[in-house]
Amino acid sequence: MVIESYSSEETFQFGKTLGEQAERGQVYLLIGDLGVGKTVFTQGFAAGLNIKEPISSPTFTIVQEYEEGRIPFYHFDVYRIADIEEMDEIGYEDYFYGDGVCLIEWANLIEEILPFNVKMVTIEKDLEKGFDFRRITLEDSDR
Repeated sequence: MVIESYSSEETFQFGKTLGEQAERGQVYLLIGDLGVGKTVFTQGFAAGLNIKEPISSPTFTIVQEYEEGRIPFYHFDVYRIADIEEMDEIGYEDYFYGDGVCLIEWANLIEEILPFNVKMVTIEKDLEKGFDFRRITLEDSDR
């Protein structure tokens, strides 16, 4: 599935729609360069899970937990992971194979530990279509 977004509001809304459809045990991989709208998408995703608290990128904490939505939400940002052992230290398996839904930014940096059967969301810019344009691709992947 490919969605064309022409505003941050549309990117937020697509994230919200996916959050509304998310189920326990699912893992979403969020791929995209800096500044493509991953945080806006994630804020929408959280809204779709009925999470009311502010969502920000957990760049310095690796994972942020949100328990008050309709299902637990675990938001990872692994951009600053220097060694895959850091994921062991935070107990990533409890999140990946637990009762909540995971969304992992920069997931390509930890490919060797990702579960199979994930949903991959790729956000890309295309400046020829405008500064605010984003192409958002959603695909099931068994890696």
